[in-house]
Amino acid sequence: MARKVILFIAETLDGYIAEADGNIDFLIDSDFTSGETTDREYEKMVKHIDTVIMGRKTYDQVANKLSPDNYPYDNYENYVLTTHPTESIGNIHFVRDDVVDLIKKLKTESSKKDIWIIGGSSIIAPLVNADLIDSYQIGIIPIVLGKGIPLFSEQTKFKELNLEAVKKVNGIAYLTYSK
Repeated sequence: MARKVILFIAETLDGYIAEADGNIDFLIDSDFTSGETTDREYEKMVKHIDTVIMGRKTYDQVANKLSPDNYPYDNYENYVLTTHPTESIGNIHFVRDDVVDLIKKLKTESSKKDIWIIGGSSIIAPLVNADLIDSYQIGIIPIVLGKGIPLFSEQTKFKELNLEAVKKVNGIAYLTYSK
């Protein structure tokens, strides 16, 4: 069975994954995660993956801002798509590959675990257009930014999805769609 490609990402109520300048402080500095329930959606998802794919801007945010002292994806194979590849650092591979070609190659590799698309929108659009994302797991956070970097860019073509599940965890609505 081929590995699944999972988009697991948070977006604001108005569809943005970051502010216009790339800032994601609203994800860190907000209290929408507090409540009676412990949010375990991320923990459930990562049990099923062994590979992460992200763009260079997303990598820089994770490595330098969100978790500068402890890179959270050390236990996975990491592919960071960039126009300026550098030497790999352990299991973090900086590649200039076309994301569609990379995913097609990774899907054929023998593994019982799946592939996680972290972001950003320039990585996501080609995968949507090539129909390579199997599961869209989107956390809608109760914030309206008004402008910013959209989850789905203008390059994304029309795509109809099937709603598989809806779950409320504190202030977050988790929506799961399949192709």
